[in-house]
Amino acid sequence: MSPTGQDTRRAATPWLALGGLLAAALAIGLAAGHDWATPWRVLVALSGDGTLESRLILDWRLPRVLAAAAIGALLGLGGCLFQGLFRNPLAEPYLLGSAGGAAVGATVALLVPLAVPQALGLPVLAFLGAWGATVLVLAIGRASGMTDTAGLLLAGVAVAAMLGSLRSFLMLALSDETVSLQVVLGWVLGGIQTPAPAALAGLLVLTGGCLLLALRAAPGLDLLGLGEETARGFGLDVDRFVSRTVLTGSAIVAVAVAFGGLVAFVGLAAPHLGRRLVGPLHGPLLAASALIGAVIVVLADALARSALPPAEIPLGLVTAAAGGPFFLMLLARRWRT
Repeated sequence: MSPTGQDTRRAATPWLALGGLLAAALAIGLAAGHDWATPWRVLVALSGDGTLESRLILDWRLPRVLAAAAIGALLGLGGCLFQGLFRNPLAEPYLLGSAGGAAVGATVALLVPLAVPQALGLPVLAFLGAWGATVLVLAIGRASGMTDTAGLLLAGVAVAAMLGSLRSFLMLALSDETVSLQVVLGWVLGGIQTPAPAALAGLLVLTGGCLLLALRAAPGLDLLGLGEETARGFGLDVDRFVSRTVLTGSAIVAVAVAFGGLVAFVGLAAPHLGRRLVGPLHGPLLAASALIGAVIVVLADALARSALPPAEIPLGLVTAAAGGPFFLMLLARRWRT
């Protein structure tokens, strides 16, 4: 085999592996539930045999699994984007306050009667919350002189803690007998519901649009990784690029939070795993992070649905239980180096 052929094969291997993992995760997601379906039962259901069990898989599980994949892809994209922007491998939407800001906006949309339909108000307020929180972190960093990424990360953790307190206060102050606090709590803890066909189509379209927007930022993120002065030397308008990328990241986080609530640590883990497979360049890394995020959330949702039947474990608890030790491991490794 020629060297060119070997290089092509080596380059294709991670993508084939990721494609295989995603296919396996989707199959597990379709089989998982209060009653597990066999692989053969899933294949028969996908062929459309019309039985009640097949309708359950096609009409209830399939839309939910696709929604989980889309939300996971968004979280992976958001994490990769913020890690590149802050040039810190510990950055992720949940820690930087953008997810917390989106949660505050969404909590207001859920608890306060608005003049617009909740289906429109929730994503808009979630976006405004995510964008406002991320801009606030950047403003605090610049005002206090914490221009290094570690300082920005600490500012993000502080903003996230304050937003968490604000969200809890809003839940206590605004809930009444007309609003089920259990519904809001369930959403805050993270969880995916089976979407209606129109909502699923909208989510998939938004996910594709977010992927394209994120990929447009990839060359700038690569330059920013060389340092701001070097990036300016290559012609990058750093301030404008950062502002535009913050908007993009906020929109991605807002869509994920609006459809899936608060799901922690996926945005942290997916880019790290992606770097091991495809390297540090942000073009392939963004796509790999999206695929890995999709795999993680589909499997976590399958576990949440099937571990304690007939109850469901909140998705955010599942990802936090697995992601917490992962974060501590990264922190320890970074501290040693």
